[in-house]
Amino acid sequence: MPIPTLQNAHIAIIGLGYVGLPLAVAFSKAYPTIGFDIDKSRIDELDSAFDSTQQVSSQDLQNCTNLSFTHKLSQITKANIYIICVPTPITENKTPNLSALLHASELVGKVLQKGNIVIYESTTYPTCTENECKNALEKSSNLVFNTDFYLGYSPERINPSDSSHTLTQIQKITSGSTQEVATFIDSLYGSIITAGTFCVSSIKTAEMTKIIENAQRDLNIAFINEMYMICDVLQIDALEVLEAAKTKWNFLPFTPGLVGGHCISVDPYYLTHKLNSIGYHPQVISSGRLINDTMPHFIAHKIIKLMLQSDIEILNAKVLILGITFKQNCPDIRNSKVPIVKKELESFGVRVSVYDPMADKQEVQKMYHISLLDELPLAYFDCIFLAVAHDKLLCLNRKKLGKVKSVYYTLTSHKLDS
Repeated sequence: MPIPTLQNAHIAIIGLGYVGLPLAVAFSKAYPTIGFDIDKSRIDELDSAFDSTQQVSSQDLQNCTNLSFTHKLSQITKANIYIICVPTPITENKTPNLSALLHASELVGKVLQKGNIVIYESTTYPTCTENECKNALEKSSNLVFNTDFYLGYSPERINPSDSSHTLTQIQKITSGSTQEVATFIDSLYGSIITAGTFCVSSIKTAEMTKIIENAQRDLNIAFINEMYMICDVLQIDALEVLEAAKTKWNFLPFTPGLVGGHCISVDPYYLTHKLNSIGYHPQVISSGRLINDTMPHFIAHKIIKLMLQSDIEILNAKVLILGITFKQNCPDIRNSKVPIVKKELESFGVRVSVYDPMADKQEVQKMYHISLLDELPLAYFDCIFLAVAHDKLLCLNRKKLGKVKSVYYTLTSHKLDS
């Protein structure tokens, strides 16, 4: 079957979160584009020119005259290119949760026509697109892969709340299930990505590229986190060590911290799952994940230790955690590790409050069953932990929030006003 051309391309973006919405806006500047999401409330807010993820401004949404939104499957049947951008989290057992990805594939399969192309941007393990996703599409559509429809994979590289590295300013990896399809997909993305594209030889190569990008970062942070723990044992200021090490030109300036979010703390588990299934058991990647997963517990124990050293009674002590999103100046709370710190502190009998002006209170309550503070009481807390260095938090005065001998703790060089 003939594939679409740039001249007749009609695009449907499936999933309008942190990845899908910016992509829909970018494509709509060159092609008729419709954004689809099963969450009607999300569609309603976008129709009112509001993006709760804060990735796209109201003005930009109002200016998208070639873009529409829907939660109705019947309204995306005119598309000939479907781009799937749904979440790919992990289960409680640290294994891939493909439910959203496979459900999106089944939905697209119901409207898929001969000659259509389905492109995946959701992160997954190598071979998943041409196996699990392809099977779901074939079953739902009754069409044949690479005869009636085609596949592509172009891994998302969205960095939420990063105003410098925006979608069009980051080089895009592309791939396709045939050479002709790969060439077309590369030209399609190349028409909107000013930073250019890089077409790889196969879909599984593109899948592996995405996984390895984040696994590498996870390992680098794990090394720094372990160094931080070692310095604590040796009673050395880890932050001073890092500042000194930065004076060497080829030192990589990673910092210790809680590794959460939708990519770095998740993607390595997708790779290890695939490798374990074929009998290869990765050592370095798994060790890095173990270190980063233990960091919330280390932080909680460190806070308790500091409080004891300050002669603060632990039982019913009042601790304030500032920040719950997974990164600074970003409202994204997915896979945040702050709730683990909170739970661990509470196991010692501590009373923990959490404040974050960037996070959506209802989303935090729904996802983590945590009620964020509306306002901060003065001279109330025995300990203040700056977990996320939002600009809106750095202006707070720790002396006004804490008691006379309250403890202040953070893993970074960021400080509250004093």
